[in-house]
Amino acid sequence: MERWKELQLIQLSSTTEIESAYRISLSFAKNIGFKFFAFSTSCPTKNENFHTVRFNNYPKDWNAEYEQKKFCAIDPVVAHCNQSMLPVLWSAELFSNAPWLWDALEHQGLQHGWSQAVHDEESGLCSILSLARTHCPVSAWELYENLGFSVFIGRHLHKLIAQTMPMASAQPSTPHLTPREIDVLKLAADGKTAYESARILNLSARTINFHVQEAIRKLGVNNKISAVIAAVKAGYLNSNALR
Repeated sequence: MERWKELQLIQLSSTTEIESAYRISLSFAKNIGFKFFAFSTSCPTKNENFHTVRFNNYPKDWNAEYEQKKFCAIDPVVAHCNQSMLPVLWSAELFSNAPWLWDALEHQGLQHGWSQAVHDEESGLCSILSLARTHCPVSAWELYENLGFSVFIGRHLHKLIAQTMPMASAQPSTPHLTPREIDVLKLAADGKTAYESARILNLSARTINFHVQEAIRKLGVNNKISAVIAAVKAGYLNSNALR
């Protein structure tokens, strides 16, 4: 590892304030060739909305438009990161169902980037780390070359933000899951993809994803992994609970 990388990561690991940790992370991102660095953490609230803490140096116009038009609800990067901790490269193909969002990113100089998630199964928190730049597409080789650094940074920032988030209060009652939602979560627990679950249940992949999202909403978590864990804890995935 290059000496400057080691020194910055050591400095980051000893930082206990999220604002300072973000500044160090942004400097590291710029040093490896990315102009923009973003980090956000979301947690469910009592009314099933999501409270999100965000740090980024994106253009102010982009942040304002993203909030005003509620792009988060249609952002495929967010959808991917809520479901998986595998990194994802930004591309026109990824944004094929929201091409206007891809056009907006390109207009702001944010079209070349990648993201990855940190899932906290105990608390249900989900953090997303993103790096972007205005030029030069990100290759898969470059992504994986920097993956270890981004995982280290992401987990440290997640830990600092999680300490500031309110502890989730106990649910007054167990949420009601439909038999189909239970079936879908059971298959997810067995490692089945949406496509595989669709074939088993004779449904479309879109319908499978709908049931997953409904279960996530009802269980008050951020992603499929957390939904499976919550369903297990609630007793839904016991053999007697399945139809």
